[in-house]
Amino acid sequence: MAPSGASAVARAEHFVWLTARVLEQRRFAYHFLGGGPDPVEAALAAYLGDDGGYGHALDPDLRGPVSQPLHTAHALRVLDEIGRCRDRRVERVCRYLTAVSTADGALPALHPSLRGYPAAPWAPVTDSPPSDLLATGPVVGLLHRNDVWHAWLFRATDFCWAAIDTLGRGAPARPHEVTAAVAFLDGAPDRRRAQVAAERLGRTVREQRLAVLDPARANGHPQPVDRAPGECHYPYDFARTPGSVARSWFTDTELERSLDFLAASQQGDGGWPIRPHGLGHGGHPRRAWAPSTALECRPMATIEALLILRAYGRAI
Repeated sequence: MAPSGASAVARAEHFVWLTARVLEQRRFAYHFLGGGPDPVEAALAAYLGDDGGYGHALDPDLRGPVSQPLHTAHALRVLDEIGRCRDRRVERVCRYLTAVSTADGALPALHPSLRGYPAAPWAPVTDSPPSDLLATGPVVGLLHRNDVWHAWLFRATDFCWAAIDTLGRGAPARPHEVTAAVAFLDGAPDRRRAQVAAERLGRTVREQRLAVLDPARANGHPQPVDRAPGECHYPYDFARTPGSVARSWFTDTELERSLDFLAASQQGDGGWPIRPHGLGHGGHPRRAWAPSTALECRPMATIEALLILRAYGRAI
């Protein structure tokens, strides 16, 4: 158990040293203990493949050594966190993204090279996977936000705009697709177009009730047939920082209620739970499906929760 009476971050520190991989230990030290970026980058390098992508279960839901778009997306997020998502590091990554892209220039959720290795049961491998906004949107938005320019970005950006334009039109939108769209829109260079798209998505989120606006009544919230039991999204899942285009979708009261709920979700051991909602990397829901993945995902969820709370000025 974490020390009783300690601050949220102190209890989380105890949990991280007890359970986390080296990478999450280094990330925690960087964000909350004054650690430097070099140890984070050194830990991340252990997951780097010869092809310029990242593998070795960097995203715990995909096992095995092979590089995958979702692993590489997570690696870019880590580099972005420490201010190193530029220069030659990213040039090599973009070459990998080019090599694994689909015919329309975007990323599949899973590359067929994963076949034969363990993966979450909701991650089927196909020979010709389609382009996926969940994989492509966050990567493209992050690269634009870091002023990266590479030939791969042109068609991938066009794919994201087209995919976002169809969200919620005809078929109901999926919350994970909306969070991927937000990640793209937060970094898209055409800010006017991004704002217009965000306003439409915000109306869709509210009209289709994709966010639980009162956590105390989550049990009575509509449950779409394609979501797992208990899979809920809250305002902080969409608007992870005050500067996000999704922040205006929610009133101050709605956002504060969701942040109260997030803060109260810290468990007795100091960590946050993995739940089938928006704290999963790559926009995918987190569910425990193997002992190792449950152990590896909780420190990641803990760091994400603390970063969201801190971004909104909560005392941690």
